[in-house]
This record gives sequence, structure tokens and C-alpha cells, in this order.
Amino acid sequence: MTNSNTPNCNLWDTVLLKIQQDTTEASFKTWFKDSILLKQEDGVVYIGVATRIMRDWLKDKYYKLILKTIRDIDPEIRNVEFTVSKMVGKKKKTQKDQLQKNIPTTSQLPIDNLYVDKNDNLNPRYTFDTFVVGPFNQLANAAAQAVLNSPALTYNPLYVYGSTGHGKTHLIQALGNKFKQIYPSKKVFYVSSEKFTQDYATAVQTGRAKQFKDKYRQYDVLIVDDVQFIADKEKTQEELFHLFNALYDSNKQIIFSSDKHPNTMKGLEDRLRGRFSSGMVTEIPAPDTDSRIAILKEKVAAHNFTLDTKTIEVIAKELRGNIRDIEGIVNNIVLTTQSKGRDLRLPEIRSIIQNNIRPTKNITPKDVVDIVADYYTLTPTIIYEKTRKKEVVKPRQIIMYILREDVGISYPTIGEQLGGRDHTTVIHSCDRVRKMLEDDFVLQQEIDQIRTIIRDL
Repeated sequence: MTNSNTPNCNLWDTVLLKIQQDTTEASFKTWFKDSILLKQEDGVVYIGVATRIMRDWLKDKYYKLILKTIRDIDPEIRNVEFTVSKMVGKKKKTQKDQLQKNIPTTSQLPIDNLYVDKNDNLNPRYTFDTFVVGPFNQLANAAAQAVLNSPALTYNPLYVYGSTGHGKTHLIQALGNKFKQIYPSKKVFYVSSEKFTQDYATAVQTGRAKQFKDKYRQYDVLIVDDVQFIADKEKTQEELFHLFNALYDSNKQIIFSSDKHPNTMKGLEDRLRGRFSSGMVTEIPAPDTDSRIAILKEKVAAHNFTLDTKTIEVIAKELRGNIRDIEGIVNNIVLTTQSKGRDLRLPEIRSIIQNNIRPTKNITPKDVVDIVADYYTLTPTIIYEKTRKKEVVKPRQIIMYILREDVGISYPTIGEQLGGRDHTTVIHSCDRVRKMLEDDFVLQQEIDQIRTIIRDL
């Protein structure tokens, strides 16, 4: 461990690389990108940031993540301190250059933030050409296309939600870029809710609230990313409520993204919850196996790299995480291959996957049974009974499907847990749900909502 005032910049560069995979693009751009390592001594790492707001936010919201990430690299580090430093401005360009050297360029990597359009905050690399459409995001993509065809008329607002790394930011920014292409006279603007909050607070503190209102009311298309961060922020919610009304009444298109459905977002005012839900609310759930295969192929091709079909299928089946996890694994495979100077064997790739995927929550069969039963207004005990009542069979089959697809439990074990059923019954049930999901949008929505409840446990 370095025990001097000389900063080990490689340490912080590595930390940033890992944090990019664990946070949203908007969060990384707003709070992490311009931070620097000032010094490292006596088991303490000192991080320099540009403003007090950034210092307080990192300390309050990201301290545990940063410390854990650093300790994974150097276990001897015991604390992280954040401080406002003038060195940030002097070293910002050096930090960016170093990051650009270390991160392979793909169509969705956060390093692409360096190429954003300063007038509208949109990243030109987020396009529909690079947005992989599969069963998991088909509905959200269709809603986006409808908005493009009839701005402010079909779905206003469009509210896209889902867990981190499912492609929400890519989709809404692709929408913004397509709007610019189709309607060049329209003013489009993308902003994270964190940046919106920060800008509003600064405007109030400096007596420029009117300029703030005038700025945001001028846009024809306003895209607000990660609106869950305004929860419990009363003043910001009030300002966004009035902004929403002003834009909506002027036939301006409004687009939101979040990691939660409006109805499950705690700390959100009812009047704003109603506005969010008044247009089209659509979820992007975790990608299914076929979609993961398609995404893997696209990410591998973006590196001008090749992996054989069997290897891609193995990765897709073992990697059940989000798109950002897939990107991280592909980056790791590419870098490891380059460092070894040869193609990796399948056991080596499996090792990379196991060493880099984040552990899932410890969800038990009982958790799933209780949640699904409650969702369909059933008592959990009836799920275990031998009844073939239609109102019970469907929820039971969904439970089997989720236990297999999301929790990864074997067919025989699922049968044992659900009243001693034969594993062939479980296989049939899972296959039936998979088949129904191909064209049953109601079932898709139901399972998506159940998954959201499970994730929030």
C-alpha cells in the first residue's frame, strides 16, 4: 500500500472503471467523472472534488460503494475522505486522458460522455441502430417509436423504468437523437434528475430562479433521467411539477426514466405520481437469454473482436445480469485476451464471469410464492395444494418460471419446494410460460411487475 502524499492515480482510475459498471451513466457523469485522487496515507484515501455539493453527495450516497470498491483492490485501506480541491480543475484533463486510454470504446460505455453535445447533453453514440431490441424491451421500444411518430400526442409523458443497466438511458437518449434528426427545428434537452436538482438549488441560491424556469420551458422535448433521485426532495418536486404542467399545456413532449414504477416510488408526491402515470408507463426488465445473446454479439462486434457461437451462448446462459454486466464481462474478456496474446479457453471465460458478476439477493422459494400469491390475491398455502383450479394454476406456473429463470433453482428442487411435484411438471410449466410470453403482453406486464416487487425486497 502507498503510504505517502504521492497519489497512486492507477488506484483511482481502476476504482472509476469499476464504479462505472455499478452506477447509472448520469450518476457517473455528475458525481464521479471529474474526481481525482489527492493522496493516500495511513490507510486513508483522499478524493478531491470540484464543489461542496459533490463532496456531500459522494459522502452521503456513495461512501459505502466507493470504500468497498477500493478495499477490493487494496484491503489495507480503511477509510475515504472527500474534500473540495482546486487541483480538480488542473488535473481534470489528465484524468480524462488516462481514462480514455484505459477503457475500450464501445457504443454504450460511460467514456462516451466525453462526446456529448454540450447544447443538449445528448450522446450521439446512443442511437436506435445500436439499441438491441428483444422480447424484454420490445414494448418500450414500440412506445418510443410511437412517440417519435406523434410527439406530445400519443404517449405524453413517456415513462420508462427498470433496474440499472437494462438500457433505459440508451433508449431515451436514442429518442432524443432521433428527434433532432427528424425534427431539426425542435429544441431537445436531456438532463439527469441529479443535475436538475443541482441546477435548481444553485439558481435559488444565486437569485436566478426565473432564468432557470425560462431555460427549461423553452424545450420542445425534455428528457429527465433517473427521476427516482427527486424522491423526498419537496422543492425539486414542486418545481418539476410546475415545469411538467407548463410543457404539457404547450404540447411539448416529456420523457422520464427511473428504476421504479411511479406507484412504488417512496417519497414521491401524489400529484407528481399522477403526472408520471398519465401517459405511457413501460418497463425494461432484465434481458432474456436470446436477447443477451444478441447484445453480446453487438458488444463483441463493437470491439472488432470475435467469439464463437458456443462461447457466446455459454456466457449468455451463465450471465443473468444486466446489460452493464454484459459490457463489463466483454471488456474483461477482450483485455484478458489481448494481455495473453491468445484466445481464451472456455474455463478461463467461465472464471472471468464468476469473478466479476455481482451476487444476487438471497431470494427463497417462499419469498416468490408469497409475492406471487399476494399479487393474484391468493393465500400462499393453496399454491402447494394439488388443485387444478385455473386461478391457481397460472400463478403456480409463474412461480416455477421465476424460480427457474431468475433464481436459478433446478427443476427437481422447484418440484420438491412446491408440494412434491415431479420435475417434468415443472419443465412443462416453465416451457408453457415461455411460450405464452412470446405474444401475451398482459402476462409480460404482470411478470415484470412481480419481478419489480421481488427486486425491492
